[in-house]
Amino acid sequence: MSLAAQTVTWGDVAMDAARRLGDAGVADAEVQARRLVEQASGFEGGEYYVGLTRGASQRQLAHLDSMLGRRLAGEPLQYVLGRWGFRGLDLMVSPAVLIPRPETETLAGLAVAELSRRHPPGGLVVDLGTGSGAVGLAVAAECDTARVVLTDSSAEALAVARANLAGLGRAAVRVSASQGSWYEALPESMVGTVDVVVSNPPYVRDDETLPPDVADWEPAMALRGGADGLDGARRILADARGWLRPEGSVLLELSPDQMEAAAAMAQAGGLVVEAVHPDLAGRERVLHCRRA
Repeated sequence: MSLAAQTVTWGDVAMDAARRLGDAGVADAEVQARRLVEQASGFEGGEYYVGLTRGASQRQLAHLDSMLGRRLAGEPLQYVLGRWGFRGLDLMVSPAVLIPRPETETLAGLAVAELSRRHPPGGLVVDLGTGSGAVGLAVAAECDTARVVLTDSSAEALAVARANLAGLGRAAVRVSASQGSWYEALPESMVGTVDVVVSNPPYVRDDETLPPDVADWEPAMALRGGADGLDGARRILADARGWLRPEGSVLLELSPDQMEAAAAMAQAGGLVVEAVHPDLAGRERVLHCRRA
């Protein structure tokens, strides 16, 4: 029997959703059930447990049933919810953009730290291939003297980034968005003026096997980086020196096994390799280069 045909509390709904997700082999079934119930009920955070005692309307139950069906069909939870958290931001996400990941929070944090070391703090940041806007918007929110440009070659992805920009609040006045492939999205007036280039480019090899919930749902153009996974990094590093101001930095999220090759590309492009930073799991994740 459908949940929508029953008179139940949200506690009943949460238990049933967790059971169905668990039976389908979904990891963290109870956590995912809670996220779906929060979305359908409107009881979030500290209100959630109070909300479990409340009755659910037929319309709310229909919404929950629809979301649960999508999740059981394999659609990632983030896309089902249409939103996901990233460094304190509540971001809109859709299949037009990658799902924000914890390792990318490391990338954003390093960009903020780099800006804080400048005198005066802040500067011009370019987020190349921004997707949802996660990195660039986090930088703008956390560094109140940063000016940020978001770029993406995908009009659909940039529409998501602009929607997230609209919800950023006061920091939005320091952010702009422009469509184009890598540096082609930037005006010539920015040549030699950029303080930090930051990017999470596609870095999965074309022949690399991905889990179905990634391969079947997330945009291939934001995942696949050519035969060695470094097509995007190659373009970014080759042209970075001309766009950076002296002592300007490039921060790239890559796979650990790509760091040596990417460092060689950076040096060939006239950059100095500063460091390779680990992610939260301790794996080499972010290449940090600088214009001498």
